Amino acid sequence: MVQKGGFYIIKDKIMPEILKKTVKAKELLKSGKAKTVNEATEFVGMSRSAFYKYRDYIFPFYEASMGKIVTISLLLEHIPGVLSGILDEIARAHGNILTINQNIPIQNMASVTISFETGNLNKNVEELLEIIHNKEGVQKVDIVAQG
Repeated sequence: MVQKGGFYIIKDKIMPEILKKTVKAKELLKSGKAKTVNEATEFVGMSRSAFYKYRDYIFPFYEASMGKIVTISLLLEHIPGVLSGILDEIARAHGNILTINQNIPIQNMASVTISFETGNLNKNVEELLEIIHNKEGVQKVDIVAQG
């Protein structure tokens, strides 16, 4: 049974275009690139009424995750320094690591789970995860929890 008023994380690839435009308009307003709702909605090609309908219901993941605890699951190649490099990236971004769980490597791959606080991050969670994903030896990065 699905509870009313719940939250979901969905990939932007399957999100309706109007929701993507709403997020873009909000970003334009927040950054000051658009001074008014009218400017922002014209720029992204949506009506003001649609913007007002959706604006309070759609947020980028990084906004919802700031000041929270995020748990990520990683699949890493069994190469010295890979995990250390990931921990360095989280520290450079001012993430506060709470837990690290690493399984014994099987077939040269290790499963790792890291939980960290996002309250003091100097970049958004999506950017940090992209940096981590692009590091040598990282095969997979997934968000498994946010609280």
